[in-house]
Amino acid sequence: MDTVESLGYVKGLMDGLELDEEAKETKVLKAIVDVLENLVEDVENCYDEIGDLSDELDSLEDDVIDLEDAVNGDYDDDDDWDDFEESYEVECPNCEIAFEVDEETLMGGSVECPNCGETLQFEFDDEENDEN
Repeated sequence: MDTVESLGYVKGLMDGLELDEEAKETKVLKAIVDVLENLVEDVENCYDEIGDLSDELDSLEDDVIDLEDAVNGDYDDDDDWDDFEESYEVECPNCEIAFEVDEETLMGGSVECPNCGETLQFEFDDEENDEN
């Protein structure tokens, strides 16, 4: 029986006792049950948070492993190098929706907005290219 079921069982037992609502003992027991309800809710919230943190930690661990492999040169051809490609955020002047493009697309000079179909042209300052 889990905590929620146990609390329900205790509440059922109290209801079955048909205690005098005005008795001091009844008020104390009801206050204790209220505290228990709050504790059960807090514990459930903690479990939810722990689950979310565990998922996030697993994701971070995968990212660190991929990064270590890339740095150590152990990255196989089967692995997804796209995770390590640099991308740039572009905002369409027509629909004002932002989207990402990779460096190859950016250097190609133009891209079509995935939202509205507008063709965006990219211009580069020659001085910037000469410096690189």
